[in-house]
Amino acid sequence: MSSVTVGVDDSEDSLRAVEWAAAEAVRRGRPLLIVHAFIWPKLHVPLGPAPGAPAEGGLRHDAERVLDNAAARARAAAPEVEVTTEMPEGEPFVALVRHSRHAELLVVGSRGLGEVGGLLLSSVGARLATEAACPLVVVRGPAKPGEPVALSTTDARPGEPVAPDTADARPGGPVSAGISDAPPGSLVAPDTADARSGGPVVAGIADPGDSEAVLAFACAHAARTGQPLMLAHAGAAGPGGHASPPLPEPDLARWRERFPTVTIDQETLTGRPGKALTDAASSASLLVVGSHHHHELSALWHGSVSQHVLHHATCPVAIVRIAP
Repeated sequence: MSSVTVGVDDSEDSLRAVEWAAAEAVRRGRPLLIVHAFIWPKLHVPLGPAPGAPAEGGLRHDAERVLDNAAARARAAAPEVEVTTEMPEGEPFVALVRHSRHAELLVVGSRGLGEVGGLLLSSVGARLATEAACPLVVVRGPAKPGEPVALSTTDARPGEPVAPDTADARPGGPVSAGISDAPPGSLVAPDTADARSGGPVVAGIADPGDSEAVLAFACAHAARTGQPLMLAHAGAAGPGGHASPPLPEPDLARWRERFPTVTIDQETLTGRPGKALTDAASSASLLVVGSHHHHELSALWHGSVSQHVLHHATCPVAIVRIAP
């Protein structure tokens, strides 16, 4: 069975991502896999305690404590979740991309994603947003997994990852939860206990014909959490100064029939798509966007919407890869 996979380091942001991932794993009925990449062996440095230091010291024991603390945090947040841990040797990005190939969902924190640091090409989160094989959630802000999801659409193809075409991405795979120094561009689920209780799930839609995966991911999350869904579209006004809604009524009716328990509304936004979506999701529990880009440099070069919200959103962000 695939899992929800979460990447962790020794930061508090990482532990918040673990809590979010644990709650999401329970909602999906999946096990939780906590991954901490152990890079030090690749650098050929001593891994054990220094001469004369306590036996429990050293880099390896420190890494084991990171995993132990994360597992304890997951069990405290969701006592019923099945938790396993792994400590692969290597770089965090490489390890998490590899795990994303078998995960139902990959989760990371947003440590080090400030106005400057968040723009660094080396950030794990930004790279995962374009190269992870499964939907990615970057846990930003105070939101928790049970909060509503906001969906937004833009005329320009957003650079965010997209969810699978099915209502529940990779239904058989595990959900992976992870924490990294990566910027917040990944999919992020809010905590049920401490969620922005009134916040909707917001989904950004660029082209109705190209947004099936984003809609499926957002609708399924809203159904699991019991939150309303807002479909948002930022685009130029049409004839007469009126902008078109994100979805034509027949398409909207199809999604409402498929997810009868979810309240779905639409909103047309004005302004630059990235900023408009970020503003629209200011009180959301989750912002869901799609990404056509398959490399971080391409996303930055083309002004990816997904990269913008990863750096500036105040709520968890889910990125769903859109197939070319």
